[in-house]
Amino acid sequence: MNTTETIYPILSGKRALVVGVANEHSIAWGCALAFRKLGAEVVLTYLNEKALPHVAPLAQEIDAQLLPLDVTIPGQMEALFAKVAEGGKLDTMVHSIAFAPKADLQGGLLDCSLDGFLQAMDISCHSFVRMAKLAVPLMTEGGSMFAMSYHGAEKVVPNYNVMGPVKAALEACCRYLAYELGHRGIRVHAISPGPLQTRAASGLKDFELLLRDAATRAPVGELVDILDVGNTCAYLASQFAHRLTGSTVYVDGGLNIIA
Repeated sequence: MNTTETIYPILSGKRALVVGVANEHSIAWGCALAFRKLGAEVVLTYLNEKALPHVAPLAQEIDAQLLPLDVTIPGQMEALFAKVAEGGKLDTMVHSIAFAPKADLQGGLLDCSLDGFLQAMDISCHSFVRMAKLAVPLMTEGGSMFAMSYHGAEKVVPNYNVMGPVKAALEACCRYLAYELGHRGIRVHAISPGPLQTRAASGLKDFELLLRDAATRAPVGELVDILDVGNTCAYLASQFAHRLTGSTVYVDGGLNIIA
């Protein structure tokens, strides 16, 4: 199937900003594909010139506008949203970025440096709040926002380390933003996928063991993929979910229910 072919136009006339595509294995790419296949216009971002050759062909594949965004560079987020505003309203925003310095990520929480903790919190959590503030004026007809979390935000997952507290904060931000933005018709969800083989996940110690364990223990008996996550976000962005907000939605084959 051509990736620009609309299979069911429930998002026709909608416009989605998807942040965090690094390559074809990214969760953000699964979201972009799902939105496009359901009729939405998509705007993608790329981190820097090094990432551009990997993201540009994907943007071309789905006829997406492609803009730069490094949330650590002052003014670049504002410039992004100014460009997005030139195209009109925005209906959906996906935040799928996370980072912690390798030494802080692979060491225990007790040994995490202050600088590492703050950097992880800024990029992985507070950037979503900043992004939401800039998106709100463009969501003139209401909309939806999504941030990517993980089960390590709720339960201790060995080797997830500093990202556990950071993702817990991100989930709390989603709930508070859902409360603050509900009267504007803007819905906010944290999405919690099961383990996926992405570039970001490769930085976790013993991640291959986590993947094998998930496939074995999940009630459906297999891992989820990026399109499972994308399709969930697309449903939540549609009119079929217009009264759902503030949830942490697990897309993990039921793994989270297993003790």
